[in-house]
Amino acid sequence: MNIHIRLKTATCFSVILLSLMAAIFALASFTKNDNPADITINSVKITGGIQAPTSMAFPEPSKIWITEQTGKIRLVKDGRLTNVVILDLKDKMIRVNSGYEERGLLNIALHPEFSSNGKFYVFYSRPATTQNPANNHKFDHTDVVAEYKLIPGTDQADEKSERIILTQDKPDGNHNGGGIVFGADGYLYVTFGDGGGQHDQHGPIGNGQNMNTWLGKVLRINIDVDSTYSVPKDNPFTGRFGTKPEIWASGFRNPYRISLDKASKQLFIGEVGQDTWEEVDILEKGANYGWRLVEGNHCHNPETGCDFTGLTPPIAEYHHSEGVSVIGGYVYNGKQVSSLKGKYLFGDWTGPVWYLQKAGNKWQRGKVRVKNFPASGKITGWGEDQSGELYYLINSEAGPGPAGSTTGSVYKIIKNQ
Repeated sequence: MNIHIRLKTATCFSVILLSLMAAIFALASFTKNDNPADITINSVKITGGIQAPTSMAFPEPSKIWITEQTGKIRLVKDGRLTNVVILDLKDKMIRVNSGYEERGLLNIALHPEFSSNGKFYVFYSRPATTQNPANNHKFDHTDVVAEYKLIPGTDQADEKSERIILTQDKPDGNHNGGGIVFGADGYLYVTFGDGGGQHDQHGPIGNGQNMNTWLGKVLRINIDVDSTYSVPKDNPFTGRFGTKPEIWASGFRNPYRISLDKASKQLFIGEVGQDTWEEVDILEKGANYGWRLVEGNHCHNPETGCDFTGLTPPIAEYHHSEGVSVIGGYVYNGKQVSSLKGKYLFGDWTGPVWYLQKAGNKWQRGKVRVKNFPASGKITGWGEDQSGELYYLINSEAGPGPAGSTTGSVYKIIKNQ
């Protein structure tokens, strides 16, 4: 999955953990004080038999589309996984590894007028064809955002309808971002990671702070045009020299998941950290979230004495003693689980689940106990249906697994029985 797993020796881990745990208890922040009460929620398995699920969409009340990292969009109808494949992008994609892998088919988003135009959008990884000027080697791969159309009256996409919206060459295989979502304004927001590798070692300031690249950014574009896309006139950096006009916000490492709160109209991002901190952000116009200067609320490069001036802090963070890779979720706007109403539900790849709730000008983080959560499950994504009910995706493998592996599942959050 599009997640950064950190491998440390036992000695280094012990030293780092002890020193940083001491820092946690000395840190004054919302993650330490005034934590709200724990919440217990229930969940039910909708289906299994999926290979490395990454995202989901809800074209109709009785249907769920599930993207598999290996390239297929599967159909769940009336609560059962069918043999129908909406679209198979395998022949267009890079060949994903069976073990740990961050590339592949990473996300799907339906057009706001999908019911009438049948358009949807995918984010996937294809082979690179150009050289990286930084090292004179071919890029690792190219990330693609593309539009497809559903054949009217069917559950099949028209493969010939592909319209490439944009592409981005990637020097490394990790930190792909992969988020695509339509905002309340009708524009498409796209998240890109910093280029991969470790510590954003791309140029003198890193890609996160380099405004002349899409890497490490969130883009905002208008796809309702005859060409590929257009740049909205009110984008914050339009017309600025040396700055890509598509950029809406900067300073990201790996903004792996982005979602719209349909009540507040805000966009929430799960931002995967480096070695120590994971964070959740609310997307703001023109904001700089600090990477590689900072990781969460803490200096990163430089390690001390960094300048926080002009940076937008996360609304929440957690230390790697609690998890290793944040999987951003959704604000709950459904009706079945009253205890979650208005709260942002999210988790970590390793399994813990939390919620965030606004308290004055801060956000509090509380623990969530999820009944029927599979013991070996790794959270790979979240989904929201038309009525605001939430779902989570699970995979027991660290990646796609061997050919034919189907260890992925879909669960729905339901009221306690």
